[in-house]
Amino acid sequence: MRRVTSRYIPGPGQPGVVEQSPVVVEDALTLDVEAIGTYTLMWTPTDNVQLMASGYLSGHGLLSEEVPSAALSLAAGFAFTEGLIQNLDDVESLAVCPDKPGIVRMKLKSPETVETRRRNLVMTSSCGICGSREVVENNTFGLNNVPDRMRLMGRGVAELMEEMRQRQAIFDETGGAHAAAVFTSDGRIHAVAEDLGRHNALDKVIGATLLNGEGFKARGVLLSSRLSLEMVTKAVRAGLEIVAAVSAPTSLAIEVAERFGVTLCGFVRKGRLTIYSHPHRIDPLG
Repeated sequence: MRRVTSRYIPGPGQPGVVEQSPVVVEDALTLDVEAIGTYTLMWTPTDNVQLMASGYLSGHGLLSEEVPSAALSLAAGFAFTEGLIQNLDDVESLAVCPDKPGIVRMKLKSPETVETRRRNLVMTSSCGICGSREVVENNTFGLNNVPDRMRLMGRGVAELMEEMRQRQAIFDETGGAHAAAVFTSDGRIHAVAEDLGRHNALDKVIGATLLNGEGFKARGVLLSSRLSLEMVTKAVRAGLEIVAAVSAPTSLAIEVAERFGVTLCGFVRKGRLTIYSHPHRIDPLG
């Protein structure tokens, strides 16, 4: 978060007041994947990278801290949802450059096996995969059906969404950040991430879950954004069974959720929600 000088006008005909307004920080984070390419993501740093874990090493796990930094989480989550890695077993090392904290370097164990359609890209905070019916009809990204272990009460989804909202510290200060949270079937949120980009927020929380070694078994995700194709595709790749958001889904998002077994919930607000696919996981009377 950063503060800038602004002029606030409280109403028509009223004089402006000069104040210091909190705004979301937008910066560039470059993921340099050895033998693959570079990906520059416009993101929001949500911690002091110099005070957080600066690396991950195969066989050793996180270095120096138990909680992964936002930079490591975003890098790991993006590599996972982009299809560069299938899990952390594919990663030899992952590290924030000590003299350039805006660069994260990743080394894969077998880069020659990676198939990707996107290399050396600059992605804006709103950029995701290009929407295409091929994702549904031809399964372009090689997705698998998600498991079917979760069962949740309808009011539980609403309560979880409210809990995530209460934990959106950056949004409370600036009004300009999205959030994503991974939750369990017993109604516990175990990871929350914020970013100016909705894709980044989801990648961050997925990456943090990977780096913490917790996995995605019987888990769902909450989103502060609308439900687009790319958001649901990321959730399917992680095997998340329930995807719930405060806003509306797109038609392709619903089709992807239906095909791969995801329970998709939109308009989760003030105790209500709309279920668009696989409603059996949600008990409306609970």
